[in-house]
Amino acid sequence: MNWESIIDEYGLLIENKLEEILRDVVNNADKYHPFISRAYANLKEFSFRRGKRLASCSTLLTYKGYTGTIDERILSVCSGIELYRQSILIHDDLVDVEETRRGGKTIHKAFAEEFDERLGEGVAVFLGDIAYSLAVQAIMDSGFPKNKVNDVIRLLSEGYREVNESQILDLLFEYKDVDVDEWRIMASKRAASLFKVTMLTGGILGEAPKEDLKLLKEAAVRIGYAFDIQDDIIDTFASEEQYGRPPCRDIALGKKPLHIVYTLKTENPEVRNLFKSLRNMNKLSQEEVDKVRRVIRLTGGLDNAKNDLKKYAEEAKELISKTSMNKETKDFFNNLINYIENSLDWYR
Repeated sequence: MNWESIIDEYGLLIENKLEEILRDVVNNADKYHPFISRAYANLKEFSFRRGKRLASCSTLLTYKGYTGTIDERILSVCSGIELYRQSILIHDDLVDVEETRRGGKTIHKAFAEEFDERLGEGVAVFLGDIAYSLAVQAIMDSGFPKNKVNDVIRLLSEGYREVNESQILDLLFEYKDVDVDEWRIMASKRAASLFKVTMLTGGILGEAPKEDLKLLKEAAVRIGYAFDIQDDIIDTFASEEQYGRPPCRDIALGKKPLHIVYTLKTENPEVRNLFKSLRNMNKLSQEEVDKVRRVIRLTGGLDNAKNDLKKYAEEAKELISKTSMNKETKDFFNNLINYIENSLDWYR
């Protein structure tokens, strides 16, 4: 079974548990105020849009890799991980002024269209915070031993702080020049932090040996680096039909993904002026998209970023192989990493 089929199968188990949790939240909120119930309904709809349950399934697969089983306790925790992920996405969409996410309106956009931007942005801030609190509650109510729950909550809190730190830097980078080392510092707390939380949660609750927890942490960081590089390249090189949003959105915002950091290392002022001229544009024309892609290829930005991704991917697979997880879980992570690595062959 390939990694996507595994996620589809296990993701359904997590969604069933998440449905149960959010259904109760929506119903209880209606006793307080109908608008709050509606806001929770929006959060529920947002959380159930099409998309892979990669974060929560990473927790589930890691746990199963050490216990050989799936139980209600871990499904409750995975629902919490899914809410944790949604919290990050809601705030990320707000900061990046995104209007759509997975085929639907972002939280702030949905409410702004009905009321105004101030209310839309405010609701998004508060719902993102609420999603995090619901994540913590789901983990606390999971039924795992208190000491294990405390370890996971501490991990979640640390991960949430780290992700927000990286988001501050990601925003700052829109206004300054960035080198590869500084990009790596920022990225060490972006997807790398998310994978640390998800994989270590499964390891802690599955009672993985201490040495394995160290290996999982190092593997997670490298998977995170590879994932970020891949996701950023896709933003530039995938079509709107493939990606679900206009290409080069990050470039229009002035962001500094790794392939752009490498591209801007050139001393050619025309290259720098090109990217400056595109900043704050709502949508690039096809001619501008083609020109950007051509420049990134010619300067070596694409190839350099791909090479870094391949290095991180190979290191991650080596670390995974050293753990004592079962074959199913090792195969899942190896196949996922191979997919991340090989998917970039589509973009030349």
